Amino acid sequence: MAIRLGANQYGKAEVHVVRVHRDTPRHEIRDLTVSTSLRGDFGAAHVKGDQADVLPTDTQKNTVFSFAKEKGIESPEQFGLALADHFLAASPRADGARVEVREVAWNRIDVDGQGHDHAFVQTGGGTRTAMVNVDGRGEDRRAHVVSGISDLVVLKSTGSEFHGFLKDRYTTLAETDDRILATSLVARWRYNAPDVDWSKTYDTVKALLLRQFAEIHSYALQQTLYGMGEAVLEQFPAIDEIRLSAPNKHHFLVDLSPFGVENPGEVFYAADRPYGLIEATVERDDATDPGSAWHGTPGFV
Repeated sequence: MAIRLGANQYGKAEVHVVRVHRDTPRHEIRDLTVSTSLRGDFGAAHVKGDQADVLPTDTQKNTVFSFAKEKGIESPEQFGLALADHFLAASPRADGARVEVREVAWNRIDVDGQGHDHAFVQTGGGTRTAMVNVDGRGEDRRAHVVSGISDLVVLKSTGSEFHGFLKDRYTTLAETDDRILATSLVARWRYNAPDVDWSKTYDTVKALLLRQFAEIHSYALQQTLYGMGEAVLEQFPAIDEIRLSAPNKHHFLVDLSPFGVENPGEVFYAADRPYGLIEATVERDDATDPGSAWHGTPGFV
């Protein structure tokens, strides 16, 4: 029986870099957490402990910090592509590079109706994400970009129903035509073109997802997710597919009758677990081949 090395990759995880742009008195902040990895012919390192072909993970970390100054940070996507191409050029045995970027937004503190020049606050609203996978070099180079958002916590206090579902002898869930719908949304969308205004598209997609969540009268979270994804694809030809993952953050009406108090849909118990997890992909029927675009992206259908 022969034994051989299977798929492998290595890199530096969660390099937290904060870049302050001081070119003008009005400062800008980019706050990124970057994870890098290389894949390719690294058998000698695994089987023999020979590190001659290994670009150290510490070097990858240092590159992230230096590129924040050398290349600047226009967007997580631009930064990830620059890093991926550099690592492939610096590591001859690598045939693919993956860079994952998460960005936390800092908003200006409002002072007398004006955003302060150099004072900021984090206010939530989700975490921007980008996943870059680059295969090959030169004419054989193929770059894949998947942008997204995570931890986007949203809630509708009405406008959501759930009834007519399959039942068996273990079913206790009551049907309802008025419930709270809440989730912590994760959405990732795959581009089919490299010449995209990354930040403008991200802002518009996020706004569109929120608008659809608010406006769709929901008969199920599945229907809401499909409507959100459908709207994104209709507006953006450069996006081939969008994948959505939504844990149902259940809110159960509290029975206040033992205390002689009525509760007409006003007081709820918010349960953190267990929860329903709804995931869906909405895609074009002529979508381009995803290649390695989703490589290393866990937890999606």
